[in-house]
Amino acid sequence: MPDLQFVLLVIALCTSRLPSLNVPESLRVTIFDRCWTLVNDSPPPTKPEERVLDLRAGTELTLEAMVDTIRSLLTEAGITTLTWDHPPSEPSRPSTPEATPLIERLQKLYPEPPSSPDRGGTA
Repeated sequence: MPDLQFVLLVIALCTSRLPSLNVPESLRVTIFDRCWTLVNDSPPPTKPEERVLDLRAGTELTLEAMVDTIRSLLTEAGITTLTWDHPPSEPSRPSTPEATPLIERLQKLYPEPPSSPDRGGTA
């Protein structure tokens, strides 16, 4: 996984409040706070809705520092694989008109599996 995707995924998971993530809450806070300090001069926000990293002003060096920070903190905690159990959520916004043709093509390529009684659907 490319470094930027790795950082964005881990930070999103650390701020997601997912109860099933195998990273303790205290470590999630530490990861976010240390990454925050790499791109901001102010203290990390305390309100959950404000705990978002804007990496647009960062450099390649900043990104490397974040990757190293995250990996070292997870390694120190003995976490080699991130795991969580959360069903996909419904979209929070409708797709743009420009995206509709692509979505329709993807739905043809990967149609929804038929519902079965054990999946809560109707037969």
